[in-house]
Amino acid sequence: MKVTAGTFHHWLLAQEARALLTRLDRVKPFVLYETMVPAAALSRGAQASIEGYLASGRDNLRGMVHDYLHWLLGADGHATTPEVAQRHFTLLRLRFNTVLTQFDLFSDAITQRSEHDTGVWLAGLDALAQDALELSGDYYPAPEVVCYLDRGVGAAIRRARTRLPGGGENPVAVIRVPRERMIGSGIASSLVHEVGHQAAALLDLVNSLCAELQQQVGDAWRYFERCISEIVADFWSVARVGVTATLGLMGVVSLPRAFVFRMVLDDPHPFPWIRVKLSCAMGAALYPHRQWQRLARLWDAFYPTAGLNAAAHALIQELEDTIPEFVALLTQHRPNALHGRSLAEALDVDARQPARLSALFKTWHGASRRMRAAAPALVCAVVGQAKIDGKLSAEQESKLLARLLTQWAMRRALEVSAPRATAFVY
Repeated sequence: MKVTAGTFHHWLLAQEARALLTRLDRVKPFVLYETMVPAAALSRGAQASIEGYLASGRDNLRGMVHDYLHWLLGADGHATTPEVAQRHFTLLRLRFNTVLTQFDLFSDAITQRSEHDTGVWLAGLDALAQDALELSGDYYPAPEVVCYLDRGVGAAIRRARTRLPGGGENPVAVIRVPRERMIGSGIASSLVHEVGHQAAALLDLVNSLCAELQQQVGDAWRYFERCISEIVADFWSVARVGVTATLGLMGVVSLPRAFVFRMVLDDPHPFPWIRVKLSCAMGAALYPHRQWQRLARLWDAFYPTAGLNAAAHALIQELEDTIPEFVALLTQHRPNALHGRSLAEALDVDARQPARLSALFKTWHGASRRMRAAAPALVCAVVGQAKIDGKLSAEQESKLLARLLTQWAMRRALEVSAPRATAFVY
């Protein structure tokens, strides 16, 4: 177009809009440029969901840019003021940046798949998370799960079907796991805790439990109600991986004493001291065994309550007195989504009783093909039980889990052409 003083702003904004299109065309699907071995790749379902979501966003944005150019260079655009034309372009650019932000969100989770060993281990964590999320029953369609590593000691989840930055619904669950936990059974504790948040949302557990907790009287019940979202996630972890969950939790919250007893009553996380006690109580309710009392006593020895002020002592005493009744309510809770079954029944805790886990480890020892063929969450429960039983050293545990993560990644990569239960030798 011929540029004059009156059309200069049209020309400049049109160039900027066209520049957005050129940059948008450089945002390619991950499958075209991410290099990784097949075993490290996302599951086909996760890959398709992410690529489909991002492609839709790019197409929508491309259409918006073309519509803007058509308006800007047409009669309506020429009749408007530079201020209005600029305002429309600014909104368009903000949308462009949103698309890039969402692309980068998934890029962080995918790029690590190219790292030697790490990429395959992440695919193994995907398989573990998927297994921990699924229930034997038609309760919900489980979304795909994608894991990635980051610094820090805590894990976090961006749940599937929640709002992404800038709008849109997250197509998969994305779990950030702490790099410092690779590789030990503690990674299962953190990972399955985050899976528990996704499961709780799918079953609407927080709302259904709050309805019951609000019928109870006392400050302890109000405290547990405020923390119920994190408590439910801890419960899911204990139910899926047994004592592995409690050992991992103790590792995460073993902090200086001031933090362990830091009682911030509006924090959704229970303060660390009582959180470990709750985990032990959940384990004892689901899997009666003296190991839970042993761990609770050890926690008392690590962090004795002597020296706390009177208010802290009183709160701790009330919470501890209420824990048995609270945990009973939790294990026996029957949300509508479970069609009359309790949480303990739906999570099939009988398969993870300590004696059974110990027997499985003894059976599997020297017959690793059986271990590789078993469900990942069950295997992590067995490994944690062997650890507390003194049957597995830290060095042996790390080596074993590295091999298992690799095996689960291989099995998932090959399951399209082979039965799921087949154990491929690594």
